[in-house]
Amino acid sequence: MKRDHFYVTTPIYYVNDKPHIGHAYTTILADVLARYYRMLDVPSHFLTGTDEHGQKVWQAAQAAGITAQEQVDRTVIRFQDLWKKLEITHDDFIRTTELRHKKVVQGILQDLYDRGEIYRDEYDGWYCTPCERFFMEKDLVEGCCPECKRPVEKIREANYFFRMGKYQEWLIEYINEHPKFIQPDYRRNETLGFLRKELNDLCISRPKSRMAWGIDLPFDDQYVTYVWFDALVNYISAVGYKSDDAQFAKWWPASYHLIGKDILTTHTVYWPTMLKAMGLPMPQTIFAHGWWLSGESKMSKSLGNVVNPMDMADRCGVDAFRYFLMAEMSLGQDASFTEEAFIRRYNSDLANDLGNLLSRVMKMVGSYCEGKLPLPAPDALNGKDEADLWAEVQKAVAEMEKTLQGMRLDLGLAAVLAAVRATNRYLEIKQPWTLAGQDDKGPLHTTLYCAAEALRVASALLSPVMPGKMQALRSTLGMDETKTDFSRLQHFGLLKPGSEVKTGDPLFPRIRTEDAPAAPGKKEPEKKTMPSTPEGVALISYDDFMKVQLRTAKILNAEPVKDATKLLRLDILVGKERRQIVAGIALHYKPEELIGKTIIVVANLQPAKIRGIESNGMLLAATSGAVMRLITTDGEISSGIPVK
Repeated sequence: MKRDHFYVTTPIYYVNDKPHIGHAYTTILADVLARYYRMLDVPSHFLTGTDEHGQKVWQAAQAAGITAQEQVDRTVIRFQDLWKKLEITHDDFIRTTELRHKKVVQGILQDLYDRGEIYRDEYDGWYCTPCERFFMEKDLVEGCCPECKRPVEKIREANYFFRMGKYQEWLIEYINEHPKFIQPDYRRNETLGFLRKELNDLCISRPKSRMAWGIDLPFDDQYVTYVWFDALVNYISAVGYKSDDAQFAKWWPASYHLIGKDILTTHTVYWPTMLKAMGLPMPQTIFAHGWWLSGESKMSKSLGNVVNPMDMADRCGVDAFRYFLMAEMSLGQDASFTEEAFIRRYNSDLANDLGNLLSRVMKMVGSYCEGKLPLPAPDALNGKDEADLWAEVQKAVAEMEKTLQGMRLDLGLAAVLAAVRATNRYLEIKQPWTLAGQDDKGPLHTTLYCAAEALRVASALLSPVMPGKMQALRSTLGMDETKTDFSRLQHFGLLKPGSEVKTGDPLFPRIRTEDAPAAPGKKEPEKKTMPSTPEGVALISYDDFMKVQLRTAKILNAEPVKDATKLLRLDILVGKERRQIVAGIALHYKPEELIGKTIIVVANLQPAKIRGIESNGMLLAATSGAVMRLITTDGEISSGIPVK
């Protein structure tokens, strides 16, 4: 994949309040995309900023007893500080109160007015202050705004209008001829559905007598510009329109306008018709993502369920927060943000899989190779296990590039984690702790080097999402370079043998549910006390107990049992023997959480058929009420070891 440029934008955010998870998500998504395209060596430009005009800002300033400019100067800092904290690497941050933006807006307005694209007329309609939009009475829903469902007010006044309606048929034709223009597809259909009704002209002004905070109309100083006709222009004013022709030619048209689905109409109807009137090319893609939900409800201040991204980053770490947002939401769909979902994904993907793999490899390099990356065999990838592992790693590289084009980053991240789990399985198959006892250290060195190479590639693929943690991982591998690119990910053997590796605290310490801090305003759960001694315990003889053979086992794979809500089928390794067992743990563990765990099984249990599947053994677990925990080993140990 090769583009001549990549220009990505977020919406510019209102500064009448502090940023929330919706702002953070869109901005992190844009940052992740920009970082990936930089890795692909594509010239990239990432724009974000703040929308600082309009009635809501005006009212917030009045309520605070300050000027509108003071209001925006105070509140813009909240966004700028948060973007620093979330490691956002925007190339430009535009404020609509900046002179560079105002001059472009006024130049566009004057040009359109001179060409008859803007005219003055009386307007009688219903106005929604939160949405800052006029609506016809036929568009109201039970007398309220069709967008936000809040009350509207009747207003009659003279205003200026943009002849948006004349472009209706052109816009319908353009959307149908350019299927990638509005994504996902169902958002394109939503816009086409909107365009089935007559498209009215757009009111683009507000009289100063009602609201004076805005950019003056250049042809009538008694009016200011309507917020959308002001705000949308930021996408071109920031890259040199009417001020730097070379800069503008380099970046426009935009590759992606990233937006929330609540501002679909303004970006897929207002903005294209404005650009058409200006004679400018259309952006390549307008991509509308879903909402973050709290349970089943949209997050909203009125419900008091809005997640503050600053709080989450402080509590759980910036990189883990970024990872959850990118991995949990399928772009275009809604997603639910709960503490339980966050901890589950964190523990499964980051602590158990990636963090555990790094810890295992570094400990064994430290113990068996004097803390230095070993030299692999020259024909390392000729081995079947090594070739299979590298194929899985390369599959992740290809999948990440493919899903980047398809805007399915969640699937790309899943492919990287699949490669990480494949590396954990590779270690279970090769058993380097056993190879360490052999005189020939070649197989041991090849095994550990191949696992480290898999970590190198995984760290690069994950670095746009978790830049801080992945740089720490690469440093642990003895790598000094900070810049990564896709071209280096397809080559095996780039880690330098003899490099000194580092050990230290876990990269992603596991979060224990009982220890997780309560969210702000959330009551800590009451601690339940357990009985000091169990009652009614049946006693068995020592001879009976000695008949039971308990052994360690490694979980190689796990999958749900069809039509069973509680059962998982596990492939396990007991010594050199592969077995399958069926366990009733599906309500407590996801399949991907189990891979690589060392568990304790009853190894000499008579096989049984469960749901038609032969189960050869039984794992041990402890339960307390609704909580179940597997019995696992404390530290690294081979499978098949007797438990005494």
